Amino acid sequence: VYKRQIRNLIRDSRIVYGGGSAEIACAVAIRESADQVNDEEQYALRGFAEALEQIPLALADNSGLSPIEAVSSARSRQIAENNANLGIDCLLRGTNDMKEQNVYEVFHSKKQQLQLATQVVKMILKIDDVIAHNSYE
Repeated sequence: VYKRQIRNLIRDSRIVYGGGSAEIACAVAIRESADQVNDEEQYALRGFAEALEQIPLALADNSGLSPIEAVSSARSRQIAENNANLGIDCLLRGTNDMKEQNVYEVFHSKKQQLQLATQVVKMILKIDDVIAHNSYE
């Protein structure tokens, strides 16, 4: 695993801060975009934002924190402080700033994770559409 991360870091030296901060920041941006959409597409955008927040919810839950409270707090602080580095303090160090905690992920890996997850959802929706269409015949 570490060799792959190092290889990805050599390919692209960009990083994102971990602890679910990137997912929360993406979810906030997507919700803001959904506010600008007036048709049914806004529901898909909000659903995608909610799905992104499952990662920090799982991190909080696995760390023994109250998941909803931890993610809500991180999200509201990200918005209020305009600081996308705020995530889940899994190590209970007293700060939610992942930059201060040196918790980061390789950008290339995070990008691949999100692309793969999106492709899987699209595949499931296509299969569901085929099954639903065939069940009416």
